[in-house]
Amino acid sequence: MDYEMDLEPTGPQVTVREAEPYRVDFRLSAVDLAFANSLRRTILAEVPTVALDLVEIEANTSVLPDEMLAHRLGMIPLNSRNCDQDLEYTRDCDCEDHCVRCSVTLSLHARCNSTGIMPVYARDLIVVGERMNETIGNPVITDAELKGPLICKLRRGQEIKLTCLAKKGTAKEHAKWAPTAAVGFEYDPHNNLRHVDYWYEQDPIKEWPVSDNAAWEPPSNPDQPFDYDAEPNTFYLDVESIGNLEPDMIIQQGIVTLQRKLATTVSYLSGEGEGHGGAEDADMMGAGDGDYEPPEGIDGNLTSYGNGAASAWGASAQTPYGATPYGQSAYGF
Repeated sequence: MDYEMDLEPTGPQVTVREAEPYRVDFRLSAVDLAFANSLRRTILAEVPTVALDLVEIEANTSVLPDEMLAHRLGMIPLNSRNCDQDLEYTRDCDCEDHCVRCSVTLSLHARCNSTGIMPVYARDLIVVGERMNETIGNPVITDAELKGPLICKLRRGQEIKLTCLAKKGTAKEHAKWAPTAAVGFEYDPHNNLRHVDYWYEQDPIKEWPVSDNAAWEPPSNPDQPFDYDAEPNTFYLDVESIGNLEPDMIIQQGIVTLQRKLATTVSYLSGEGEGHGGAEDADMMGAGDGDYEPPEGIDGNLTSYGNGAASAWGASAQTPYGATPYGQSAYGF
């Protein structure tokens, strides 16, 4: 018997066109626009990272106000490798304030004792105490001098001393948790689908040149009739990391986050989500058997809105703020 083998790949296809330590350029095909744009938005705003969220300033005699100094510290990128698995959100942690499972503590103490100007860089931030792995919370330093971003400058006698808490978050909460500096996104570089209505003054070809992505697909044949039902299925993404996560890790975490959101949506729609469906919701909505009965020890007079009902102060009683507005009061109600 002869068996025919289907060697054509099925499902989404990825072609990596260029890869660098902090950037990856790839082509995503065999998907629709909704999926490609969902992945882009997830990469931008919902991949968890670590950033300085709480700054306790003990001394600050620099020219920068405390608020500006805290803002500059918050925008310093921190190493966030494996933070999705190793670190918990502070709101989900069982601790009272913060602990090693949901935060990383950093300290900074700098004082200028010379006559010149003393710059303070991100390299001067020191991780203190325990943490979930060896690299999480370290300032990202990518420059050749290994200094990192500039925090402030001190003159003779000026000093800053502070303690910071780095926490896990997403860019939906604040831009400091963004894993990317930019995400390039393009489809249909030849405008075959006519999704873009070009505006031009004299020559549209010179004023709106095609991008480099046009070399990856042919233009439409002008002699063929336009297909109004055509949809894009090839997309070009350029992901640029700021150093807290590798580009491939950002994309992987974006896919995982998107899978979790879709799984949660399917679970809730099918009635299997937490607190959705079943007898519990029916009871909460008053659809259970029998009429509603108030808890024991409470009679029917719950508020002063009912007939003859009494509030905690009693109907038309004199409260510490004057008579209640449900009876006579000093204000003429």
